[in-house]
Formats: sequence, structure tokens, C-alpha cells
Amino acid sequence: MSAVSCVTGFSTSKTEHSSRSERKRRDSFGMFDGYDSCSEDTSSSSSSEESEEEVAPLPSNLPIIKNNGQVYTYPDGKSGMATCEMCGMVGVRDAFYSKTKRFCSVSCSRSYSSNSKKASILARLQGKPPTKKAKVLQKQPLVAKLAAYAQYQATLQNQAKTKAAVSMEGFSWGNYINSNSFIAAPVTCFKHAPMGTCWGDISENVRVEVPNTDCSLPTKVFWIAGIVKLAGYNALLRYEGFENDSALDFWCNICGSDIHPVGWCAASGKPLVPPRTIQHKYTNWKAFLVKRLTGAKTLPPDFSQKVSESMQYPFKPCMRVEVVDKRHLCRTRVAVVESVIGGRLRLVYEESEDRTDDFWCHMHSPLIHHIGWSRSIGHRFKRSDITKKQDGHFDTPPHLFAKVKEVDQSGEWFKEGMKLEAIDPLNLSTICVATIRKVLADGFLMIGIDGSEAADGSDWFCYHATSPSIFPVGFCEINMIELTPPRGYTKLPFKWFDYLRETGSIAAPVKLFNKDVPNHGFRVGMKLEAVDLMEPRLICVATVTRIIHRLLRIHFDGWEEEYDQWVDCESPDLYPVGWCQLTGYQLQPPASQSSRENQSASSKQKKKAKSQQYKGHKKKRKMPVGKKPVSLSSLPMTGGVRRSFSGDEELTPPPYRTLPAQTAPEAFPPPSTSREFSPSLKTGN
Repeated sequence: MSAVSCVTGFSTSKTEHSSRSERKRRDSFGMFDGYDSCSEDTSSSSSSEESEEEVAPLPSNLPIIKNNGQVYTYPDGKSGMATCEMCGMVGVRDAFYSKTKRFCSVSCSRSYSSNSKKASILARLQGKPPTKKAKVLQKQPLVAKLAAYAQYQATLQNQAKTKAAVSMEGFSWGNYINSNSFIAAPVTCFKHAPMGTCWGDISENVRVEVPNTDCSLPTKVFWIAGIVKLAGYNALLRYEGFENDSALDFWCNICGSDIHPVGWCAASGKPLVPPRTIQHKYTNWKAFLVKRLTGAKTLPPDFSQKVSESMQYPFKPCMRVEVVDKRHLCRTRVAVVESVIGGRLRLVYEESEDRTDDFWCHMHSPLIHHIGWSRSIGHRFKRSDITKKQDGHFDTPPHLFAKVKEVDQSGEWFKEGMKLEAIDPLNLSTICVATIRKVLADGFLMIGIDGSEAADGSDWFCYHATSPSIFPVGFCEINMIELTPPRGYTKLPFKWFDYLRETGSIAAPVKLFNKDVPNHGFRVGMKLEAVDLMEPRLICVATVTRIIHRLLRIHFDGWEEEYDQWVDCESPDLYPVGWCQLTGYQLQPPASQSSRENQSASSKQKKKAKSQQYKGHKKKRKMPVGKKPVSLSSLPMTGGVRRSFSGDEELTPPPYRTLPAQTAPEAFPPPSTSREFSPSLKTGN
């Protein structure tokens, strides 16, 4: 071979390498190859220069979208993808045909011509699958064909939207937040919720790949959008290219299956197509994306995997647990896990023959314990009439339950008769004067509300010494919270000094209470989804209205303040905005004015008809309740070593007073889910 031919061959090879690198840059975002050809004017050369501008990387633990000027590096670490210039097939570069890797097969290489290329472009714009053999187009205006097809598809879409608008009714977090300029508590405030501990730096301006709804193509295509606003799991997104135009902004759940990191389309062979509204703005969309996305943040490549893993729950149906008896707070009963939804358990008491006597709580709730817990600490327990476990039922492993902080009871410790302040589990809007009635093992205490206790102690309830729902004497006064005095106490305003002297009692030492205050991140006014702890199968739209250290005042939107509840900042009964949508649980929207008025009238009539005895929590609104249900406030937590009874040895407590029955004007449908929940469930009476 001559020197001339060698030089010529080197020059040709260099030219091929340069053009190949340029194609890699253009195709790196998975766009339709040749989409720019539909424009009358292309500016690939100038746009390429713009795409190579250097952008300083942003410090973040999220992946940074990079463009090294030659081969695009995908967020998931993959590289070397190629797009067939004939049929648009996206695949691994090494598997493509010929040295230039321009075509996916021999047939595509041979079919490549100007007319066949136009046919392929049209087929891909119409959403048809790639084909190895392309038909040659007759010489007809390509733009005219596309315009006619787009108009036809737009007509179909408008018809579909008109039909859907009639049936689509219900609450929308996006509209609710936008119309009132609300803010939502960030996902990082909820460590027990999916992604609560691995949310990372997901914030405004993060870019994602989402379905393009402003498109007339019959198949599903995608485009890149940026986060404009975050509200829990929900994000307000804006398509790239709209700049400050919010006309097509839309809300979606960032943990949804249609949300992907930038680069996913290229790696998956999915097309990126700009929204129809802005197609005219740029002639070279590939160069536009390169310039806009270089240096931007996107989701981690394993984001969807993390979401899936965080929604795997160790509790399974048929597991047996000990749970508080919702009719007699002083004791526990055996219940069986019926279903698990988003970490929330529907428990059915073991003796319920028709399986309607149920109780809802989170798997990290302090109200559930392993089998044998009551016996180990000396807590009252109702023996089941069932002599042996039913087939398929098995005891839940103890390590699955929430752990309590170990305490030293050998030194100065709580004693029977000591006074304190505590959240009333039957009226969570109040903090009451309370007394320690019994000291159990492993730091657990039986508490009674002064002035409303039953003579037999059947309404005592169990708190752990480290519970954030009990407070030292004077806590309410210091923090300007109204303290509820004992029922029937006439010397008002209530003074602790006088009360202790009159009752001959002492206050529990301040140093024994839990004083830890985590950096929880909640702020007054933040929106969230909260369990109605008086009717714990319901999750409602709620607002944080007050914060006292780690204590949150939760207000249910649309309801009076008398229904507010005091809840700990780490309660497993609080969830980010969008949790119900993510898990398939039904969210209760804010109450309407008419429903509040009806409930108020019904409540007033009942008050006149009933005696003035203490009735626990105020009747709320949503479903019939046979007897007073227990709250899910921070009651006892699991822990302890199995040993013999420590004093309260009754397996069956003495006769208990029957709590007054309460019924709602009409039955409210139970939470419906997309999975295991049965719509026929109701609260046992």
C-alpha cells in the first residue's frame, strides 16, 4: 500500500470517527433520530457548538448530567448506546452493523436513502414500531401528512378529555395547594414512610423524564420536565422549553412508575418528543437539551428500586400480635393481621367470628406487641376463648416490633400516686391532670385521668416512661397550653400547688421524663396526611397548627378546633402529602360546610339527651362507632424480657362499665384501596 493511500485511509477513518461522535451527542437523549429533519431549517453546526459549553458541576448527592463532547454518559453509568439512522432502533453500539455503527442491520443499511429515510421518520413520529424494511414514500409533502395526522389525534384527545371530565370528581392535593399557596411537610420529616430516610436532595429544578401528554402520537412518548414545586411526594412539573410559561404545568407523584431519571429513555429505547405547543420554538431540540441539561441534577438511577424496597413490609397476613383492647384500655387482646397497606395493619381480634371486630394501626405503633408481652411486664390481658391457634396463624417474631429505650428503675423512679400531665387517649385535643396508678416492668406505667376514672381501673391506659405523651407538672403552664383540670374540680383557675396540697400527693420528678427533641423539620402551617386517631382507619387532610418542642397540634382541615389532636413529631400516624395515592389508601378530603353543620346539630341533640358524666373523646364525623375506640397516641412501646407476672395477675379483669354507645347519622364508607382492603369492612360494636 502506498503512502498516499495510507494517508487517505487515515483521513477517512478520522472523518468517520468525528461524524460518529457527533451522532452520539445528538442521539444521547433518546430523541427521534432525524426529528430535526422535519424542520425547514436546521442549525446542527451552531447548536453543536452551544452544546459543548462548559457548565460548572453542582455539589449534590444526586447524579449530575454530563456531556463530555463525545460520548454521553448516562446517569446509570451506561454508555455506548446507538440509534439506527434508518429505523430508529436504540441499542448497544457494539451490536450494531458495520464499522460506523450507523445501522442496526444489513437491511437497514441497504434501505438507507433519502426517500426511505423520510418514510422511517414518519413511521416513528406516528408511533409505529421500528421495521427492518422501509417503504419508499411517494413524493408528497411530509409536513402536510404530519399536520393532518396531528389534527386527527388532537380531535380524539379532546373527545376523551370531555368524557373523562364528567366522571373525574374528588379531592386534588395539587389544586388545593396551588389555590391556597400552601406548603407541605417534606418527606424527610416522616422516617417511617417510604423513602423517608433516603429522599436525598430531591428538590426544585431536578430534571426527570415523564410521559408527554401534549402530543398527538398514538403511542406513549416522553419528554424532560423540571420540578417547579414539591409537596411531599407530589411534584409540580414543567416541561423543558416552556421557560416561565405555566400553562401546561402538572402535578404527579414523584415515586410513580412513570417518573424516571434523565437518560432512562436512551437506555430503554423510548422516544423523547417535545410537546406540540412548543415544537416551533427550536429547530434543533437535541442541542437545546444538551445545553439545558448539562450540569443539572436528576434522580438517582436506582430511585425506582429504592421506592419499591421501601414499600416492602415485614408484617404479613395471619401473623398474631397483642394489641390494646379498644373497649377496655387497661388490657390487651390477641389479634391477627388481616391486611397490610403501606405499613398500616388491619388487625382482627382473634375471637371475632365474622372478622368485623377490627382495629387499624401502623406496624410501628406502640399499641401492638409480640405474643407474651403482657405477661412479661405484668399488664392485664384478656385470655382468648380460642384454645389453639387457627390453621395458618403464627406468632409475629418479636424483633419486628418497635423497640423502647432501656431505662434504669433501680434508682429514683416513678411511684404510684405521683402526679403528672398526660394526653387523654380518649380526647386527644386535651392534656389533662393525671396520676400514676401502677408501675409495671421495663419502664411501663399505668396512667389514670383524674376525675374520670372508673373504680375498677378499667380505663387506665399504658404509657412507657419515655413516651412523648406524658409531661411533668407545669408543662402546660410553661408552654401556654390549656390544661384540662379534673372533672368536677371547682377551684378555678387550676393551680398545681393548691391541687397537690389538697390531694396530699407529689409531682413526678422532672428528670424522669423524656426531654429529647429531634430536629423534625415540621413548621406551623405545613400540610400533611394524618390518621384520625379517634377513628384510626381514616386518613385525612391535615395541617400543623402549633409546635411545642416535639409535640405537634394537628388540625383536620374543614373541621372545628375541638377535633384537633396532639401528636408526637415521630408518630407513625403522620404521612407526607401523596402517601395515600402512593399506597392506594383512600384519603378523606376536607369537610364541607354542610357536613359540618349536620354533625354539629346532631352533636348538640345528643349532648342534651345524655347525662353529664365523662364521655371521653368528642364525637367526630365520619363513621358509626359502637363504643369509644382507643387512640393511637404514643402509648406503651414494645420491649422487655419474658418473666412471671409482677402484680396485676388477672387474666380476665373484673366487670367493666360499658361505655356509652355513639352512632353517626349515616355510615361512612371504609377506606378503599387498590389492593387487599375489603369494602365490606365495618367497625365492630
